[in-house]
Amino acid sequence: MNPPDGLSSSESAFMLNAFEIDILPGVRGDLDEPLVSASAAELAPILLSLVDRGWIEVCRIIPWTAPDGSCGFQPGKPITREDLPTLLADADNWDYPDSGDWIGCLTLTLTEKARPVSW
Repeated sequence: MNPPDGLSSSESAFMLNAFEIDILPGVRGDLDEPLVSASAAELAPILLSLVDRGWIEVCRIIPWTAPDGSCGFQPGKPITREDLPTLLADADNWDYPDSGDWIGCLTLTLTEKARPVSW
């Protein structure tokens, strides 16, 4: 993927993850080394810079029920910027859950500002 003008490849990886509404650990699949194996402390500033620019929101996955009654999940309300540094410092939020249950996991979503960008 070619990053849009002005975004580094690592920032573009976070943007792609947000476009896909994937849980946070999924971003590692879009990053290049050495960031694939980077610590939370190394990755959090990249994500926070995109949050600060108004491109990405961080949410928790919540349960959702489809009109046909089937169960699924969706992004909840955005987490406040002041709460993000603590959450992003927790290495567990950067790993897939052992249980396989994504409810409660952090996920990234694009803001209205970022949606016109072609991914």
